[in-house]
Amino acid sequence: MTEGHLGSPNSAVLVWLPVGAGGHVVRHTSTWWEQGCAVLERRRPATLFHAALELRVEDVPYVIEMAPAWAAPSVERGVVATGPVGTRWLGRYRWFRYEVRCWANGVILDREFARSTPVVLTVDKTAVTQVLRAVSQVAPLTWGRRAPGTSEMWNSNSLISWVLAQSGLSTNLLPPQGGRAPGWMAGMEIAEQDRRRAS
Repeated sequence: MTEGHLGSPNSAVLVWLPVGAGGHVVRHTSTWWEQGCAVLERRRPATLFHAALELRVEDVPYVIEMAPAWAAPSVERGVVATGPVGTRWLGRYRWFRYEVRCWANGVILDREFARSTPVVLTVDKTAVTQVLRAVSQVAPLTWGRRAPGTSEMWNSNSLISWVLAQSGLSTNLLPPQGGRAPGWMAGMEIAEQDRRRAS
């Protein structure tokens, strides 16, 4: 892996964004949550990060991320899946749903707040195409709940690590500045479960 963008017509790039960047409510609630976790785990609080992917396929840009449906811009966003937040029955209401986006010519709304140089994962066309194909196959699990057999809750980081694992790309990635990416391990664990079921 190398850091930075390359002038390639095909690429997969990982972007780390501070959780709640550009907002107030999510930033404060996630900070309080992390402070509580740090007390229970007897460690110092860390900055929480949210992962997203930027792809180029034959020079067409795509954005892959999971985000709340209520925070969505009123344009076509390449939504390939939706799921509930908190509990499955709450997912009937827009305020408790998330979207998985594979958005051609899309934007990451908080992209300007990225804390480090984006990491180029691959410039191989086949690998990038596999990422694009995998994202549409994600299961609509409940955001904020642990899926069976996983050690962390399912969230936006889980989506990205699951997509990378399904595509054969490295998931051995860490957020910048000693930060944490809750949910990252859950995506890897679910991908491993999928592989075992398919074998």
